[in-house]
Amino acid sequence: MSAIGKVYLVGAGPGDPGLISLRAVDCLQKADVVLYDGLVNPLLLRHTQAACERTCRSPSPDGRVLLQDEINERLVANAHAGKTVVRLKGGDPYIFGRGSEEAAYLKSHGIPFEVVPGITAAVAAGEYAGLSLTHRDSASTVTFVTGHEAPDKPDNEVDYELLAGTPGTLVFYMGLARLPQIVQSLLDHGKSSETPTAVISRATTPLQRTVSGTLEDISAIVSDAGLHAPSLIIVGKCVLQREQLAWFEDRPLFGLRIGITRPAAQSDPQIARAIESGAQPILMPTIEIRPVDDSSDVDSVLARIDEFDWLIFTSVNGVNALFSRLWETGGDTRRLAHLKFAAIGTSTGRALEQFHIRPDVIPDEFRAEALAVSLRPLVSGQRVLWARASRGRDVLPQELTNAGATVEEVVVYQNLDVSSLDTSVLDAITNGELDWIGLSSPSIARGLANLLPESAKSQFGVTLRIASISPVTSEAARDAGLPVHAEATTYTWDGVFDAIETVHRTDSLPAVGTRG
Repeated sequence: MSAIGKVYLVGAGPGDPGLISLRAVDCLQKADVVLYDGLVNPLLLRHTQAACERTCRSPSPDGRVLLQDEINERLVANAHAGKTVVRLKGGDPYIFGRGSEEAAYLKSHGIPFEVVPGITAAVAAGEYAGLSLTHRDSASTVTFVTGHEAPDKPDNEVDYELLAGTPGTLVFYMGLARLPQIVQSLLDHGKSSETPTAVISRATTPLQRTVSGTLEDISAIVSDAGLHAPSLIIVGKCVLQREQLAWFEDRPLFGLRIGITRPAAQSDPQIARAIESGAQPILMPTIEIRPVDDSSDVDSVLARIDEFDWLIFTSVNGVNALFSRLWETGGDTRRLAHLKFAAIGTSTGRALEQFHIRPDVIPDEFRAEALAVSLRPLVSGQRVLWARASRGRDVLPQELTNAGATVEEVVVYQNLDVSSLDTSVLDAITNGELDWIGLSSPSIARGLANLLPESAKSQFGVTLRIASISPVTSEAARDAGLPVHAEATTYTWDGVFDAIETVHRTDSLPAVGTRG
């Protein structure tokens, strides 16, 4: 019989994936099973290799429902199977999150558990909207209230007379659908109709929206704004701070949804840049990076690496693949001490620096033609090895051969097209819920064109735009029938985001050389 596992009741925070704790990440990394609720940002699942399942106490888009009793039973069953289980809950597990009910159930069944606190929605929503829930001049208390129960329910445990007399801040969770009743109950028990009131929807995410008014008019304002759940209602003088303290919604790409077409496992820097800029990253990889099926060619080249004078890399993947194979075959960087190194750009150069190698050549313009120009005066009579992908442009071999070099190529990794895009991504495109797609290579551009149905392509220039990393990628996109609305001047993903910012500031849709 296997030993009993352990359950971690983990707070995921309010929506911004950067607000999860280090302890929570540690739990996710060692989990075998993750049961996460509907308020959890799916990007957090990148921290785990566990089997993940979304729990739905109300019907999900696919019609599934998982009741609380079933969730409790699954936690126990997985622990009895010896698994490490993470119950990942939006906000904090114990603040209107049923975490204490789950803990009690685990305790009654002899299952060891641990609670990992999370940032609760009220605190994060207030601060991301520019509201300090407490302030020495205006609010010495803050009260968290469930807005889920109807205020006029006979056995309602919420004392609205007490709340109406509270001088501090009131925060109602899950109350959007009952906003008019909550407001009326406060007014009926003596709360001033002039009390400042705000409603914050989808707090801490790029879709955050905040409206404010008074108890008298907030219901009408929210109705006109068309806010969505999850939302919080905040009542009190702290709402008046918003004009001075708001910051989150001022980010340069706030509210935009940007498709990241890189392989999912390599998208962390782009996800971070999108979030830092206020955008919502949408993972939609069009290619997959895999090791070569047969390493014999790589091993053969490494066995005679002494024959070469230069080693050229045109991608981060090439660097990682070659050095990984070097290590796996019993070698290390001492085998490469006689070589000079060239990298196509700064990202590839930084990948070399991870192995304590400084590139001898990085061109000013991050493209194969510029790398060839930089190398031509240096490689005459030299033997050059290019560690490359299974497919790509063949500019370098011809240019360097013409310059008098002897060039050999070795495929160190595979660049493969994915078979399909996630259904949710296609739905977002066709429904006008994606604003930009970033393209970072010709193969990605061609892959995207092949994956998109005509219904999705019809959104280009209407609700959807494309940003390209370079002129070469733009040309490949146009040849594949895709318009380009922004083009990076620095050929990196940071350059892609900079180009999007430039267009976003003018709110225009200038297609770059679109072919009909």
